[in-house]
Order: sequence, then structure tokens, then C-alpha cells
Amino acid sequence: MDVGDWLRSLGLGQYEDVFDDNGVDGAVLPKLTADDLKEMGIAGVGHRRKILSAIAELSGSRAAPSEVAAPVVSPAQTPPSVASSR
Repeated sequence: MDVGDWLRSLGLGQYEDVFDDNGVDGAVLPKLTADDLKEMGIAGVGHRRKILSAIAELSGSRAAPSEVAAPVVSPAQTPPSVASSR
């Protein structure tokens, strides 16, 4: 996959050099996270969301797994606190 073509198809061709400078190719693209995009200098939330949504479509899912900051832990999975064990 040509990442530059893909970015241009999203209307985000201005990031082609950024992706190239960071070695993002078709193999790396599906693994990008929101933090990766921030680190690469893509500051606009809308642009990051658009990229992540398009990555999710490439992967065949509705939401990019990288959008989740941390796993959700139910109260039953939460370890007891030090205070409650005294």
C-alpha cells in the first residue's frame, strides 16, 4: 500500500512527508496509535481521529484499538487497596 496515496485520499496529503520521515509504511500503518500520531507532530485532534478511523476501516473494524487509552477494569478485577486490608 502506498501511504502517501492513502493520505491524499483522506484529504491529508500534507502529512505524507511526516509519515515518510517516521518510516510509516503499509506494514506499520495499521499499528499506529493516537500517541504515535501525536509524537509524529499531528497536533489536530480531528486529523488524528480521521487517520485512526481510516486505519480501523483498513483493518476491517469499526474502532481502532489504539483509541483506547487503557483497558477497562471491572470492580471485581480491581485488587484490594492497602487501606482496606488493614
